[in-house]
Amino acid sequence: QVQLVESGGGLVQAGGSLRLSCAASGRTFSRYAMGWFRQAPGKEREFAAAISWSGDTTYYADSVKGRFTISRDNAKNTVYLQMNNLKPEDTAVYYCAATPRGTSYKENGYDYWGQGTQVTVSS
Repeated sequence: QVQLVESGGGLVQAGGSLRLSCAASGRTFSRYAMGWFRQAPGKEREFAAAISWSGDTTYYADSVKGRFTISRDNAKNTVYLQMNNLKPEDTAVYYCAATPRGTSYKENGYDYWGQGTQVTVSS
């Protein structure tokens, strides 16, 4: 069982930056691939970024590539999402997710989810 708690969301102007954190419970964090998803108002939840258990491999949605960076610190049981050059269309609730089954860009590839953190980008 893994429990995930996101933090770091907030209100930022377009062009600004935020860093989201996701703290995981449990001693086996390093065995889980991690992902970030987001859900904008009135839209389905979508993939944003993912990272392998070792941190060696990362994946990004085209919409965030070059602006967002996913990373992890296994000693701290934490995964991060650095978001730069934010745009109003990045406004969403951001969720982190964990899976022991390998990195995935699909929601059903993940077994554990956090409660989400709101990111609002004003124009």
